[in-house]
Amino acid sequence: MNYNKMAQQIVDLVGGIDNIDHIEHCSTRLRLSLSDNRQVDQSALEKVPGVLGVRVNAQCQVIIGNAVVDVYDAVVKIAGDRSGSSDKPTQSNNTLSARVIDFVISVFQPLIPAIAGGGVLKSLLLLLDVFGWLSKTSPTYKVLDAIGSAPLYFLPILVAITTATKLKVNILVAVSAVSVMVLPAMSKQLADGAQFLSLDLKNIAYASQVFPAILCVLFYAQTEKFFNRYSPGALRIFLSPMLSLLVTVPVTLLFLGPLGYELGAGLATVILWLYGKLGFVATALLAGILPFMVASGMHKPMIPYAVSSMGQFGREMLYLPASLAHNIAEAGTCLAIAIKGKDKVLKSTALSAGLSALCGITEPALYGITLLNKKALYCVIVGSVIGGGFLGWMAVEAFALVGPGLASISMFVAPDNKWNIIWAFAGAGLAFVITFISTLLFWQEKVPETQSAVKSDITANGEELRFNSPVEGIVVPLEQVNDDVFSSRIMGDGIAIRPLKGALWAPADGVISNVFETGHAVSMLTDSGVELIFHIGIDTIKLNGAGFSAKVSSGQQVKTGDLLVAFDLDAIIAAGYDPTVMMVVTNGERFTLQSETSATSINNHSYIMTLKESV
Repeated sequence: MNYNKMAQQIVDLVGGIDNIDHIEHCSTRLRLSLSDNRQVDQSALEKVPGVLGVRVNAQCQVIIGNAVVDVYDAVVKIAGDRSGSSDKPTQSNNTLSARVIDFVISVFQPLIPAIAGGGVLKSLLLLLDVFGWLSKTSPTYKVLDAIGSAPLYFLPILVAITTATKLKVNILVAVSAVSVMVLPAMSKQLADGAQFLSLDLKNIAYASQVFPAILCVLFYAQTEKFFNRYSPGALRIFLSPMLSLLVTVPVTLLFLGPLGYELGAGLATVILWLYGKLGFVATALLAGILPFMVASGMHKPMIPYAVSSMGQFGREMLYLPASLAHNIAEAGTCLAIAIKGKDKVLKSTALSAGLSALCGITEPALYGITLLNKKALYCVIVGSVIGGGFLGWMAVEAFALVGPGLASISMFVAPDNKWNIIWAFAGAGLAFVITFISTLLFWQEKVPETQSAVKSDITANGEELRFNSPVEGIVVPLEQVNDDVFSSRIMGDGIAIRPLKGALWAPADGVISNVFETGHAVSMLTDSGVELIFHIGIDTIKLNGAGFSAKVSSGQQVKTGDLLVAFDLDAIIAAGYDPTVMMVVTNGERFTLQSETSATSINNHSYIMTLKESV
């Protein structure tokens, strides 16, 4: 997989570098906060090789799967490090609710690795104690237990870092403000009945709390902005932080901290009340709808509850058990398809997705297998509901915030209930067996007709595929194009022409896959199965469509010689842009390309490129 090529396509299709405010990733998704979500070409982005799916809501989420870290690194090389927040104003299409969700995800998502690592370590220690391999009373156990406890105990400080990063304020000052709440001396004062300016401070144990830290940093962001504006330049380096701390910390201890504590306790209480009213039905229903929640990215708003529950009670008994049932159910269906399927690509995809699901990562299974076949999806839902209902009936609890799976099953080791892990295994096994057997019985492999037709078109008689020139002009070697993306063939091999006339024609029969809003680029799938992209000029996206007039639309059938785009050649040159037109084969790994003509000047009736299927 060419990650650089894939990353460049992703950046282009989300509106370019200038439209990206923030870049991060989770276990399977590349998460992009954009200035304007309307610039995302979702249909084209979903067709990029290696992309399993795309969801655009508060963020643009590009589902990659196990290679997400490699793609993230490649995107960062192109767009730069945008792990912090941007000062650029968002467009009106980003509603208040969308911005709130984006804020919540950006604050809570980065916390999971630390919380998960510490939680799983503690659960493994409990397992070692159960087997008698390492006693709780041993010094080694106590040191390791402290390591596992640290992320959750100092959760307010971790939250201060992620919140300050999102708000783009001074991280160290924000952490200093929040640290007062977990300072041992302050905790002792609160326990003894502390006062500030004759006002009583509530005795709250802020360790492991989330919302007090968030409210503290939100308020600090306003004080920092205020004091930075009015502090003299020569004194700002110490005066602004000092005044910000003097205002932020007392207000937090008096008002924001108690409010945040009640907010966290209230959130956990509401979920537990719901569980108390519905019982095991709540776990079963949540497990059944998780395929759709995960597919849309709407499972992420459950993270604040799960984090809050871990901080308040040290355990969670709804979302994580339901996730265990769903994850293992996805694995059961995928592994059954890997056994029953005949297509080698499908079997390989199903096997890989099934193993990932067993480890707690379900996006490859969802986007690669189950969402593409209704019967497979139905089997997953049935297995999830039954497995989730069993886990809820047995009141199984989780003690670490990590994707539930066989690799992390120790997260269900309970310090006071040895049966908890047994029932977790039983519920997971029940979900797996039901989906595995039902998939073997009901799932049937289907070969898409379009795929078969394309394959036969490409390989029929081993014929060479010849293409007309898309424009009239002068041929130039692709490696001489003044753009690294094209000259280094990151997007694929092809040809380049310096146009003498402002018209782009179809070089072959086919269907238009996508037309960029700005009109400077078009992609098409030819009747012979070749994927082409046409790019008019270098950096001409900055013209915002000025001088371009698309004559076709997505999904339109075209014939060789049909006009695709009319463009004002003189206006492009006058604006200082290179007008060179590129025609690139994006699925070129299937073909061998050779230039058809050695002529310097060509017209749209000239053969310019020949493709032959690679052996």
